[in-house]
Amino acid sequence: MIQSQLQKVKSHVLSNIESGKWLPNDKIPSEFNLVKQLGISRSTVNRALKELTLEGYLTRIQGLGTFVSDKKTKYALLEIKNIADEISDLGGTYSCDVLALEPLKADTHISQQLEIKQGTPIFFSRIVHHMSGTPLQLAERYINPAFAPNYLDQDFHKVSPSEYLFSQGALTEVEHIIEAIMPDEATRSILRLADNEPCLIIHRRTWSKTMIANYARLLHPASRFTPSSRFAPKNSASGIVA
Repeated sequence: MIQSQLQKVKSHVLSNIESGKWLPNDKIPSEFNLVKQLGISRSTVNRALKELTLEGYLTRIQGLGTFVSDKKTKYALLEIKNIADEISDLGGTYSCDVLALEPLKADTHISQQLEIKQGTPIFFSRIVHHMSGTPLQLAERYINPAFAPNYLDQDFHKVSPSEYLFSQGALTEVEHIIEAIMPDEATRSILRLADNEPCLIIHRRTWSKTMIANYARLLHPASRFTPSSRFAPKNSASGIVA
């Protein structure tokens, strides 16, 4: 019963957002008004709004109310998720274009990133990921064949690179480095960027025990992307360790 009422509240809010009745940054009706309108307890309405906030659809500001979030994608920095699932969670439709899938030899930069000898054979992919037809991420991945020997044989229209890599073995460590750049014309065209619009890049390295499994450059239009994280700090005898 409670679950169905919870879903009723969430469906009501999402239908107003998806129809365009409530636009990004609009203030939505108060909990009190939603209780009267839907005939559902305030505790259930409160829980539904909290869940929609965690899912990225709403922003709650103490003392001001609850607002429709903008449409920039929030990217979790402290975990690796399948981008197809991330887009689905945001209510979008996932698709991709595989621009390159080929063997290469590691140049100086890539050999340093993968901690292998220069000239070592590696695998490379360049894939643009779309959310409801709009480019959201250009992913360039350099794969250590010792970790994923069949990487080049995969159909990445059916399985995402992250999903495939998860299946190959435990990823025990992740490094994320973020920078902003002005993209070149080729990247601007692929991501359909406005003139002078910057990109945010996440440089990601993942380890499987002592081996660096892959190095990725994940390029995002700055107007469609927000890096974020949420985590529980570790407790110590002297308090919170930040």
